[in-house]
Amino acid sequence: MSTESGPIAASSPPRTRLLDGIDVRSFGIVLSFLALFVVLSLASDKFLTRRNLLNILDQSAPVGIVACGVTIGIIAGVFDLSVGAIFAVAAVAACKLALVTSPWVGIGLGLVFGALLGIVNGVLVNGIQINSFIATLASSIVFRGIAILVTGGLIVTVTDETFSIIGTETLAGAKYTVWVFAFVIAIASLLMTRTTLGRYFYAVGGNARAARLSGIPVARVRTIAFIISGLCAGMAGVLAASRTSSAQPDLGMDLALQAIAASVVGGTSIMGGQGAIWRAVLGVLILAMIGNGFNLLGIDTIYQQIVQGLLIVVAVGLDQLLRRRQ
Repeated sequence: MSTESGPIAASSPPRTRLLDGIDVRSFGIVLSFLALFVVLSLASDKFLTRRNLLNILDQSAPVGIVACGVTIGIIAGVFDLSVGAIFAVAAVAACKLALVTSPWVGIGLGLVFGALLGIVNGVLVNGIQINSFIATLASSIVFRGIAILVTGGLIVTVTDETFSIIGTETLAGAKYTVWVFAFVIAIASLLMTRTTLGRYFYAVGGNARAARLSGIPVARVRTIAFIISGLCAGMAGVLAASRTSSAQPDLGMDLALQAIAASVVGGTSIMGGQGAIWRAVLGVLILAMIGNGFNLLGIDTIYQQIVQGLLIVVAVGLDQLLRRRQ
């Protein structure tokens, strides 16, 4: 979200390199992930088991999917604080519609609702020119209020077992949620590294004024970022609803903070223009492994929150240090 003028390198995503060409952001997150993985493997004999590792991936899937969408938004220079509310609305809508139509129609329309709410955010930020923090904070309150009105504050339950297939069934030993997560990672990574739109996201987030002067439709690009973020949140909400065959309006209360935290821990710059999907995914897995490790070792969860908070502070501090050196 920098306003400094300068040329835009639209041919490839910007990269932060220091001392002999080392990519500090990538090196740091990979080293942290490997170190934590080794430590937990040595500390608990239950950590490095197929069942536990698949469980980490399954539990990380909803947050990870949302983090992919949030990361694209942050790279493009906007924050989406409404993803938790969109998550809840999509889950509630999928369940409600599954009851009156069919499970697959409910699931499909849940995704559509996520994208539509993303468009609403795009209009608020890029059409009315409201700051993305304020706009998405306000819209999150409205969206969750809609979910409460639709459900009356009650849990919506789907009795048709077809609805639970995506959330509970497995393929090659892993739940469908894990495969959906992998699919989202692949598509988001290709979008950001192999398409013109992906390069536009980096350009707009790195220098919106210069991007506009070079002919890039900044408002349209950022609106698309909100749509992707809403779609990812809707997808995660549908998966969560399918997992329990139910939904309620208070789902995903802390989801926005979790997704943003994972993205920042993964090296995405809060100033925009820098980041990568794969690093955000590693951020999700690091936070998930911390929680899993604390549970396996029987450590009080309050320390987990302290460690996660410190990680976020370190990640943001490192980002500022790298920017000053540049």
